Amino acid sequence: MQYTFSKKVSGAGGGSAVEEILRYAGDPTVISLAGGNPASETFPARELADIAAELLREQPELALQYNTPRGYAPFRAQVADRLKTRSGIGRDFDDLFIVTGGQQAIDLAAKVLCDEGDTVLVENPSFIGALNAFRAFGAQLTGVPMEEDGVDVAAIEKALEACPNARLFYTIPSFHNPTGITTSLEKRKAVYDLCVRHNVVILEDDPYGELTFDGAKVPTYKSMDTEGAVIYVNSFSKILSPGLRVGYTIAHRDIIANMVDSKQNADVHTPILNQLMTYEYLKRYDIDANILEMRRLYARKCQVILDAIERCLPAAITHTTPRGGLFVWCDMGGGYDTREVAKQCAAQKVVFVPGSTFMVDMDAPCPAFRLNYSTMPDDRIVQGVELLGRALHGIMG
Repeated sequence: MQYTFSKKVSGAGGGSAVEEILRYAGDPTVISLAGGNPASETFPARELADIAAELLREQPELALQYNTPRGYAPFRAQVADRLKTRSGIGRDFDDLFIVTGGQQAIDLAAKVLCDEGDTVLVENPSFIGALNAFRAFGAQLTGVPMEEDGVDVAAIEKALEACPNARLFYTIPSFHNPTGITTSLEKRKAVYDLCVRHNVVILEDDPYGELTFDGAKVPTYKSMDTEGAVIYVNSFSKILSPGLRVGYTIAHRDIIANMVDSKQNADVHTPILNQLMTYEYLKRYDIDANILEMRRLYARKCQVILDAIERCLPAAITHTTPRGGLFVWCDMGGGYDTREVAKQCAAQKVVFVPGSTFMVDMDAPCPAFRLNYSTMPDDRIVQGVELLGRALHGIMG
């Protein structure tokens, strides 16, 4: 039997390069610096187990039944209050609802705002999951370069002027995936003004915003949103558990209404047991104390990998110095293609994600690559960078 697949799936590639590298990660002799997972030792497994058992024992009619597409109402109110009091997010025109991980919110935003052929502006490089969501809906991607302090404002202004059918600007402004870069407040204000002027919605993805090493945070786009121009997306994946798949998005009520309708068609609602577990955890425990411990853990691990990079990698390789999040971006420069380099490094028992995976043009050679430091023990991080250094010295001379 021959199958004809829709353009929506045939246009959303990019997974094969990652799969080729990550297949090595199942080998215990391979050191993986390729993932993007939070550290499993941060998961409050015992507390969540107790909450789940209690919910199933005492409230099975709630925990095991259908619920509303918008999410469990007390949980929505809890999240909205947390956003308002901690980050100044939420205005009279806004609404919030619960999604199945932040990825679903990105997919729904593209679905309700983009027609085939519309332009989506994205940071270049950017998160592969978002890029593929936009590709699946037939959007034309226009990449905007990143600078040391965030997106290139002059480039986004030029892109907005050149793309009258632009609908969205997708951004990860804090501890960007894959570069680890944080966009400055000055640039955020400039980008917000440009997007409002050109009637382009900002899709702000903030999964790493809480993971600042020194506690300092740059105000979000959404906190300065007076025009209903920002869709804010976040989740509990990096600060509680990615497996629960509990996320949320807040935007102008008209946008949310359409996103809710589309979600109902996709999966009816986010699993209510998972929502209740998150809700009860936030009520009973101090998640901010846990987040503080995560910040300390990741700050230490980041310094471990940065020290190893400086000591072990060829001097010609440049790298970012994140102030939070989970990633370091390295650039070999020259005419190297890290897809081929990654295969050679995998043979030396260390893996990373090649930079082309995160680019608008995935087929073009890219000399950069992403390293992750959140999941490996410190000694394995050092060993992995040492192996990487040996391989790269052999390649670069």
